[in-house]
Amino acid sequence: MAAGGEILCFTMLTHISAQDMALRLLLSLGAGLLIGLEREWSNKDAGARTFAITALLGMLSALISLAFSIAALAGILVLIGFLNVRRLIIDKTLEVTTSVVLVLTFVLGVLIGQGRLFEPVAAAILTTILLTWKVELTNFASRLRPEEIRSAVLLGLLSFVIYPLLPNRIVDPWGLLNPREFWVTIIVIASIGFVNYVLLRLWSARGFHYTAILGGLVNSTATIAELTAALAGPAEAVNPIIAKASLLTVFAMFSRNLLLLALLYPPSARFAALPLLAMAGAAALFARLQPAAPQHGFELKISSPISLRRLSAFGALFFAIEAAGVLAERHLGRSGFFGTSLISGILSSASATAAAANLGARGQVGRRVAAVAAVLASMVSAATNLNWPSIFRAAPGARGRARMLVPTLGVLAAGVAAILIQRFA
Repeated sequence: MAAGGEILCFTMLTHISAQDMALRLLLSLGAGLLIGLEREWSNKDAGARTFAITALLGMLSALISLAFSIAALAGILVLIGFLNVRRLIIDKTLEVTTSVVLVLTFVLGVLIGQGRLFEPVAAAILTTILLTWKVELTNFASRLRPEEIRSAVLLGLLSFVIYPLLPNRIVDPWGLLNPREFWVTIIVIASIGFVNYVLLRLWSARGFHYTAILGGLVNSTATIAELTAALAGPAEAVNPIIAKASLLTVFAMFSRNLLLLALLYPPSARFAALPLLAMAGAAALFARLQPAAPQHGFELKISSPISLRRLSAFGALFFAIEAAGVLAERHLGRSGFFGTSLISGILSSASATAAAANLGARGQVGRRVAAVAAVLASMVSAATNLNWPSIFRAAPGARGRARMLVPTLGVLAAGVAAILIQRFA
């Protein structure tokens, strides 16, 4: 039996070319050095040489036999034991991270020895990134709220537990609801909102522009209301800042809606891209023309977009918009569908965009029709947000209203011009 194993290992080694062997040696050495240099810079007992040799040991042990790999891993564990005993004697601490990473480096070497190249190299890079982000991750974890942790868990529950259980077919006699399709849309919008919410929490302190744009990606209406309430002072000083904030959040809203179309129904995104990008560019241009904004950011009191209450409300609104769009298209044709999109844009441009994308993907409306509906909903949402009543309260008078009216007309004109260009060109 032992002889057979030796013959097998010898045969495997002879079938590996010199070039392939050199590649495996270089990759295992590179992976070990990449992780080890970070440990060296962090003044750990195990540094670049230890990690590089560990990766090489893993690679060579995989070429010999499984039994030798197990024996080599046992040796690594003994070495880890000595490292931790030494650290306990010196400063009463344990090298937990270094110990785990040393075992991981050995496993990466084994995978490279087996001929798996992408996975171990990618894992080595990701491991090094995690190690170098120690301070940032620690600060981020210390700032997490229980609400945000619950949101992340709920998002995982929606995506990986509930979604696979849902039927992928129309379940009602009116042809309105496909549970899995409906759930995918909820997951996509919730994920985009949650990622941007996390970025908002991380970067809002970096400056006013980060706050306005990232807040607009989460909830443009709430962001405008929050920034308006946070800004205080004479109307002459506050009005331009409110205008800039509103335009930046609208710019983010156009970008988010185009992303939604691209994710849910890519063929429609091709037709909506020009008008949405034109309006986003116009909003950015008008924002740039406004006077300089404060250098500091604002701590927006926007709660996490993922909670049972928020998701239930959004799901009900989204289903109502989609059902209304289907019925309007059936009985009134395109004009009825476009009218529904215009009204829906006042309530939620994200829901209206997602509904148009779903109907297009289902074949109930054409891709151009879905694109125009999403653009119309975005235009109405922009007009509503740029002229929100809270802005008028913060910026009273004809001058304050004109400051918002001119950019609003400019943004909408850019969208209409882009639609006409597409139509006739």
